Amino acid sequence: MPTDPSQLAVPSVRTLAPYVPGKPIEELAREYGLSDIIKLASNENPLGPGPNARAAMAAAAKEIGLYPDGGGFVLKQALARKHGCAIEDITLGNGSNDVLVMIAETFLDRDAEAVYSQYGFAIYPIAIQATGATARVAPAFAGSHPMALGHDLDAMARLVNERTRVVFVANPNNPTGTWVEREPLKRFIAGLPSTTLVVVDEAYIEYVEDAEFPDSSRWLNEFPNLIVTRTFSKAYGLAGLRVGYALSSPAIAGMVNRVRQAFNVNSIALAAAAAALEDTTHLQKSVTLNREGLRQVEAGVDQLGLRRYPTRGNFILVDCGRPAGPVYEAMLRQGVIVRPVGNYQLPNHLRITIGTPEQNQRMLGALRQAL
Repeated sequence: MPTDPSQLAVPSVRTLAPYVPGKPIEELAREYGLSDIIKLASNENPLGPGPNARAAMAAAAKEIGLYPDGGGFVLKQALARKHGCAIEDITLGNGSNDVLVMIAETFLDRDAEAVYSQYGFAIYPIAIQATGATARVAPAFAGSHPMALGHDLDAMARLVNERTRVVFVANPNNPTGTWVEREPLKRFIAGLPSTTLVVVDEAYIEYVEDAEFPDSSRWLNEFPNLIVTRTFSKAYGLAGLRVGYALSSPAIAGMVNRVRQAFNVNSIALAAAAAALEDTTHLQKSVTLNREGLRQVEAGVDQLGLRRYPTRGNFILVDCGRPAGPVYEAMLRQGVIVRPVGNYQLPNHLRITIGTPEQNQRMLGALRQAL
């Protein structure tokens, strides 16, 4: 019998590297004694929730002594109207991370494999390994490619075999900001065997203003092995409430909902998400702020002579041309939190969230001084 109780954990969990979130403002304040801090590390909407969502939160708080609706009926109705689907096609999660983990728990085991792209979202390998399944990682496009660091769908397809149960495609992808165009993505999905599910993670799609960008939720009737995940944490400004969802066939949703924990989305989150979904004015305001802020940050990064990568999200990936750790630390000491991405094997890079004009300007000044 081991003397260390941690050794009782299953092998796939013992060797698991946990997800490390962006540094909280409170932690930086404790470490450096700072009070004037901005956080541009976790791709949050700098505007936060809109007025409709805030009012819904306040109203829901009055009934906080009661359990939430475990089925999330009102939110599912709103989502069904938005996507033109049935409520049976929807799985709610405590953020889209929760949904991604549930998908892995439902369809993966130690005899299965899952495929994702190099530089893909960090939750994919964590969710895969926790089930004991084997991860197959496709090389991303090289730095000289027009979509540098992006998903190479052909390379991903070559890894699919009879053991592949799930393929993860982030569009746009975090942390690179890269994306996949409509026709290549549709061909990729069509080419997968029926025994392989494809999860298209669209956490940042609300920020995309290109009418030709693929909305995979429109393909659900065409591809019964397709799952689309979305979140309210980004453009809708509800990151602190943790609410996301998946769209799929009723057969898939029925299986995933079997592992979903009861009451996994709280009452305030359910109410706020339903209200946010209807508040198109606040959503458009957030998208406009991001578009203008991205131009501001791109121009500032260009002036510093640093390489930046094209992005369709509310963040930008910047190559510092040197180890990013010291640059990150120097910015922290100025009260500016960004995100080093060495955990993605990008040791020279910082991922920077787009903030308000004032936050962007302060970040650029801190980056200049850090360099």
